[in-house]
Amino acid sequence: MAHPKVAEAAVIGVPHPKWEERPVAAVAPLPQFKGQLTKEEILDFLKSRVAKWWLPDDVVFIDAVPKTSVGKFNKRALREQFKEYKLPGT
Repeated sequence: MAHPKVAEAAVIGVPHPKWEERPVAAVAPLPQFKGQLTKEEILDFLKSRVAKWWLPDDVVFIDAVPKTSVGKFNKRALREQFKEYKLPGT
């Protein structure tokens, strides 16, 4: 979420045939950057900040990260939303 064009972001695990699960970043861009922010821009931003094996295998763009009744990120809802997601190349 430190990227200047990102409003919210969360990373979840999605099924992977070899590794059981791999990370995918769900990113909600700031309104003025909607449709302009790219997967490559997010991954390039993360490369110097996280270990290589922590880098998400994919980046998906969403309108907003789902929230719980107290305003926290609802990763359970996000995992449910992407439970059938297929990573590119799998």
